[in-house]
This record gives sequence, C-alpha cells and structure tokens, in this order.
Amino acid sequence: MRSHLKARTRLVLTGTAVVAAIGLLAGCTGSGADEGDVVDQGTTTEENAESGDTVVIGFSGPAADHGWLGAINSGAQAAADSFDDVELRVAEGTNDPIAQIAAVETFVNDGVDAIVLLPSDGAALTEAAIAAMEAGIPVINVDREFSSPFAARATVLGDNYGMGVSAGTYICEQLDGQSDAVVAEIAGIDSLPLTQDRSQGFADALEDCGLEVSARVAADFTVAGGEAAASQLLAANPKIDAIWNHDDDQGIGVLAAIDSAGRDEFFMVGGAGSRSAMEAIQADDSVLKATIIYPSTQAADGVALARLIAQGKTLGDIVTPGIPNRIVLDAPVVTKENVDQYIDLSFE
Repeated sequence: MRSHLKARTRLVLTGTAVVAAIGLLAGCTGSGADEGDVVDQGTTTEENAESGDTVVIGFSGPAADHGWLGAINSGAQAAADSFDDVELRVAEGTNDPIAQIAAVETFVNDGVDAIVLLPSDGAALTEAAIAAMEAGIPVINVDREFSSPFAARATVLGDNYGMGVSAGTYICEQLDGQSDAVVAEIAGIDSLPLTQDRSQGFADALEDCGLEVSARVAADFTVAGGEAAASQLLAANPKIDAIWNHDDDQGIGVLAAIDSAGRDEFFMVGGAGSRSAMEAIQADDSVLKATIIYPSTQAADGVALARLIAQGKTLGDIVTPGIPNRIVLDAPVVTKENVDQYIDLSFE
C-alpha cells in the first residue's frame, strides 16, 4: 500500500500542470459539456471526505513556548484525529534547527507519506525539505517559508502584511478626520521578517488615510517584554490616540503597563487572536477594542492538505483540479460586533 501511495504522490508532484492543462482544454473545447460550461475534473468535497488509504504524516514544529505555537501543535493533532485515514507522527517541538533537521530525516527514513513542517528557521530547514521532496515525500510548509520553491509542494501562510493593513485600516476608520492623531505601535521582534511585514502593512494603511506612526517600540512576544516596551512608550508619550500591539500574548504585559500608568485616553488593537484578548473585547471594559487574526489553524490546514495530496485528491471547492502551491489566509479584524464569530478559533 505504501509504494502505491508513493507512486500516486509522485504523480501529483510532477503531473499537476498536465492535469490542469487537460482541464483547461476540456473547458475550452466544451468536450462532454455544453459550450461555455465549466468542466471540473477534480475530486468533490464529498469525495474528499470519504475515507481512503491510510496516510502517515510527519509533523514537526518549534517548541510551544508561546500560546499561538501551542495552538498550532494541538490544531495539527486535532485535524489528524478528525480523519479516520490519517496517522500523525509528531516530532518533539524544538527551536534548534539541527534537531528539527534530524526529525525530518527520520520521517524520510521511516517512509512517511507526507510531512507538515513549521520550521524554526525556514532557511536552515530548506535543504532537509528539498531532500524529502526529492525522496518523493510531499512537504507542506507552514507559517515560516523556506528559501527555495523546490522545498515544498504546498505552503500555508498567515498574512503578516495583511495584519498590518487590517490594523491600520481599522485605526483610520476610528480616527476619521483626526489628521493630528498620535498613533503608536508596539512591534514584536524587529529582526524577524514577519514583524517587518506587519509594520510595513501598518505604515502603508495609515499613509492611505493621511496618518503615520508617531511613536514605535519593539518587544519580544512575551508578557514581560510587552510590559517593559509599553512602559517605555507610555512614559515617552503623554498623549496617544491609538496603539497597535502586534501580539496578544505580549499584549497581556502591555495592558498591565497601561493599567499601572492609569492611562485610558486611547484605544488599542491587538494581534493574533488569543482567547484573553477576545474575552476582553467581549467585555468591553478596557482600552483593547479589537484584535487582528493570525490563524493558529495553519498546521491543521497543512495536515488536511497533506492528506489530499498523498491520496491523489484535489481541493474540492475550486474548479481548477489540484492543490494550490501557496495559500495565504485572511487577517480579519475582530471587534465587539463580531467577536462571537471568531472566539471559538482563539488560542489560550
């Protein structure tokens, strides 16, 4: 059974363009359908839900030293448990790229059918992922991208730039007409591309409505770091109209600093979508009025895609047969008005 799965995996990896071309030709010629009809040659949602050959998926991610990463890990397991034809093998979480490379090599040696990988360092894990792909094992890259397009069959990403755009757009709407408003930003780790992308999206959205970031500090995605950075920001700026804090975990510390300073003349927007942030938004008893989702379901999506790829299935709700090479998830704004729609997707 395993060799049969591998053969089908290689066909999916090398034949997607051919299948897509056949579908396109069928749509153009009208073969088997009335002229103008769209011909869908992929598997349907119902067919995808049917149990198939058992798929063994290796999953490796960083150490769950952050609420969001903990939710990533539990989400991957929950997704696997929801399928009766998936066996998930989970490597111990680590922030050491060498240890994670060893985990990937073990998956390859064990002959798993697919690998879902949230790399501790995308560049450092690239060669190991390429080796897995060359061995005929599709790799689904989650959250932190590899440095080569040959390292993954599919990539599932949150939208870091989009987070910044969503935060900036929301603040623009709330400060409509206040051209002299003081907008502050509490970033995550400045050396990370994800932080840079979030900040760029934020600046671009503010510029579109005539505002700019008046004061900015960076933290480190921890409670203590958030409190220290916020204390510094508040001390240096006696008046603020709005704050965007990139991360809800560090936001616990940010809110503690705000309470200690006795400040409430501004409103705050969070980031990522933690349970505590959404409950505070629900209660509407603090400066926190919104948060921007950065999905903690990315690894769960990776497991679902890995199953489809290994079983030779396609994404059922799109017409073009196959699995997209790149999926970027939405970054919606959660407010008091819509928090009930999102709170079940929040993370502890």
